[in-house]
Amino acid sequence: MNFRLGRRREEPEINLIPMIDVLLVILIFMMVTTSYAKFSELQINLPQAGGETPSTKANIINVAVDASEHYAVNNQGLSYTGVDALAASLKNAAGDQTDPTIVINADAKATHQSVINVMEAARRAGYGRITFTTQSQPK
Repeated sequence: MNFRLGRRREEPEINLIPMIDVLLVILIFMMVTTSYAKFSELQINLPQAGGETPSTKANIINVAVDASEHYAVNNQGLSYTGVDALAASLKNAAGDQTDPTIVINADAKATHQSVINVMEAARRAGYGRITFTTQSQPK
């Protein structure tokens, strides 16, 4: 039983317009993403500086912070009760120095807030020269 006697069989047709649309989108995407590759080709020569170590270590206050948020000012431990108490101990350590440099020695696992506490205490004490101590990785 053939029910399709009078009908012609339709030939399959490939519609190219959706395929062209997809290829154009891919082409635009590739053009946009490859334009950023030029930034990785920049040759940057960073400036070099040769500094001399100061002959005297006057006007330096060392503040150490460990991983459990214990503070020490010039190797003398203190109990942290707040930023104002830390600022007072910085003023006591400075004595009659006008603008000492605060050197923060923070443990690698010390919290960010403990370092910010030292910086805020230095600001409240009126000291604007703050630096951090780092250590190079062993090879």
